[in-house]
Order: sequence, then C-alpha cells, then structure tokens
Amino acid sequence: MRTHTLFSAALLALSAVAGTAVAADAYPSRPVTLVVPYPAGGNVDISARILAQALSKKFDQTFVVENKAGAGGQIGGSYVARSDPDGYTLFVSSNGPLQISELVFPKPLYHWKEAFEPISTIALSPIVLTASPKFDVDSVKDLLAKAKSEPLIMGSPGAGTINHLASELLQYQAGVKWDTAHYRGNAPEIQDLLGGQVLFSFEQTTVAMPYYTSGKLKPLAVASAERVPMLPNVPTMKELGYKNYEAVTYTALVAPKGTPSDVIDTLAAATKEALANPEVAKRFSDSNAIAQSSTPAELTRFLDAETAKWSEVIERAHITSQ
Repeated sequence: MRTHTLFSAALLALSAVAGTAVAADAYPSRPVTLVVPYPAGGNVDISARILAQALSKKFDQTFVVENKAGAGGQIGGSYVARSDPDGYTLFVSSNGPLQISELVFPKPLYHWKEAFEPISTIALSPIVLTASPKFDVDSVKDLLAKAKSEPLIMGSPGAGTINHLASELLQYQAGVKWDTAHYRGNAPEIQDLLGGQVLFSFEQTTVAMPYYTSGKLKPLAVASAERVPMLPNVPTMKELGYKNYEAVTYTALVAPKGTPSDVIDTLAAATKEALANPEVAKRFSDSNAIAQSSTPAELTRFLDAETAKWSEVIERAHITSQ
C-alpha cells in the first residue's frame, strides 16, 4: 500500500513538473512590447500598431507598442538590443534606425547584425520622386535636363535618410548634381516643397499621397522595382532607363540577438498569417503602405543587400549624421 502511495505521489510530481515545462515553453505567456524608435503617429508607428493588434488576436495575448524616440532612432534600437533575448521585447523599425544609422553615425550605438535577429518585413512605403507645383517640370527627363543647365535645390527630411540616399543614387546614375536642403523631418520639408522654397524631393507615399491626389504635388516616378497600386499611372525609374535604380522604405520586425529560433519562427509565421489577412492588408493600404511579410532568412538577405548598396552610396557622397 505504501509502495503504491509513493509511486502515485511520484507520478503526480512528474506530472506537475511536466505541466510547468509545457507552460514555460508556451510563447507568448505574457505581454509583448513592440518598441518603435519614433514618436506616435508616423508610418512606422502605424504599422507597429496594426501588427500589434493582429498578433494580440492571434495569440490571445497583449502586444503593446512603446515609442522610444531620439538619436535618429537609435535610442529605441539600443534599448531593444540590450533587452533580454526572450521574445518579449521586439523592435519595429524602418531603414534608418535598423541599418542605415550604423553607416552614417560616427559612433553608432549598435550594428544590426550583431544586435538583432531578423523576423519579418511588415510593410513597404514606396518612395516617389516628387516635384513642387512651382517647379515647371512634368517628367524625370525635364528635371534632369534642368539639373544639367541650372542650379537646383532638393528638399530632404534629414541627412542620411533613405530619401537623401535615393537622391544621391540618382545623381550618380544620371551624372548630375544638385544642392540639398536638409530639414528636421518630413513635415517642414513638405511645407517648403509646397511653397517652392525647394523644387523637388523624394517622398514616401505614406506621407505624400494626400498631396498627389489633391494635385498639390507632382509625382514624377516611383523608385520601386514595379509600379505601385496607389500610383498606377506613375512610371518606375527602371522603366525610364535606370535599370539599377531602386529605393524603398521598409518597416521590419526584429528581436534581440540570441532570441531562441523557435520564438523567431513562431513570430515570423504569425506575422505572415496576419499580413495575409485581407482586413489587415487593407489597413496598410489605407495608410498608403503595402503589407509585405518575409521569412527571417529573406529579411537577413535583404538587409545585407541594403547595407552593401547604401554603404557604397554613403561613402561616395561622404554622408555623415551627427
């Protein structure tokens, strides 16, 4: 009788241990924080909130967005890079804070390949070569002809931004030069573009679409590999003869380096499922972005290629950001 009692007690103990192990393995078992390196309201923040809502529903667990802005986005990135690699603090970022900052800042706070585990892309925001209504050009051909015959001033939301890099890449490929006026963000730059203080710029559709639809700004060409659904009649730079020209603003999801592969795979699969949902995809299109998932390996290859491409542009143009 005593032997049976002891055996039963041992089984109960083993069952309890096994139950605890299963519970410990269940991810996510508590709230997950998505850190955004910009203030609330921008395209990265909007993308993070759409994804957070979808993942909360998928896992029946809270995914919350936390904004940590500063230092060109590096404050938020550094915070995530130093966080426990357990899948409960993640980074939602665009080009700059994720992988361009390390190329333009003299002393970057981190290098993406050493700091993060790629999970998935989330969205793409096409970049559009855009003319002021006060600039008498109607095509890229017109703009480049003027650039070869007279001084031009382009507006940029900041030195070292993808908008600035897109400009430098076109100048190199087209064999032209123009001056660049750098602003602190898109809002003041667009105001001067509307007023004609600067003549043209490279804008994200998430920022500039209302001005295109109202006729206040002129979209000349998109920098994407293919035409984009929100501007179907606007040609790509590749169509115009610049075969190696491509620039895009992406939003991606990454985790601290060392996060377990099963957690990475779980998040990647859930993100893919979420973005394939027509209702979720529509929320992105309503914000003038394109929902776009990837595997961790695909995102890694993409970031490697982007780093190599823009590193060459930055070195050639001697771009730095303080």
